Amino acid sequence: MTQIYLVRHGEPDYEPIDSRGLPGMAADSAPLSAVGMKQAEELADLLGGIRATYLVTSPLTRALHSAAIIGHRLALGVRVDYDLRDWLPDQTGLWRSITDVHAAQAEFEEYDGEWPEGVQRPWEPLSQVRERARAALARHTASTDGPVLAITHATVIRALTGEKDTAHGAHEYYRYDPASDAGV
Repeated sequence: MTQIYLVRHGEPDYEPIDSRGLPGMAADSAPLSAVGMKQAEELADLLGGIRATYLVTSPLTRALHSAAIIGHRLALGVRVDYDLRDWLPDQTGLWRSITDVHAAQAEFEEYDGEWPEGVQRPWEPLSQVRERARAALARHTASTDGPVLAITHATVIRALTGEKDTAHGAHEYYRYDPASDAGV
């Protein structure tokens, strides 16, 4: 069974996005804040002892920025997998503001992450997040025997572990058994 450390990216800096009034998925290009960069450095130091052999990341800038810092400090190459991306508050990518995202998050929480029976919602259900994240991890754990670092997002970590409150710059341990396609 492969050891996987699910790492939430460091704290992002949304000011460059907000100040330009960029909508929807443009928010995904936000870099790390100074605090977020420090969190990534500290995580690299903390996780150095696990002797990870592989690092894979979400394609979103805040995760890529974290992965670049961690990968550099641990001398690991960085691989990108689109299926480790963050949860989509609107699968069309057309949300206009943080207010739209908060409304989708509130409804997501109200229904415990799954669409109501017989009703499709615009936000991505937790089961879809779990399915795509497991597929991504299966692809990447197949090519290594050692521990894997996966830089991703809180909702992806929640989908895989059930942990709802992974802080920026924190990690959760996850064992993956590709034979059962389930986390332990």
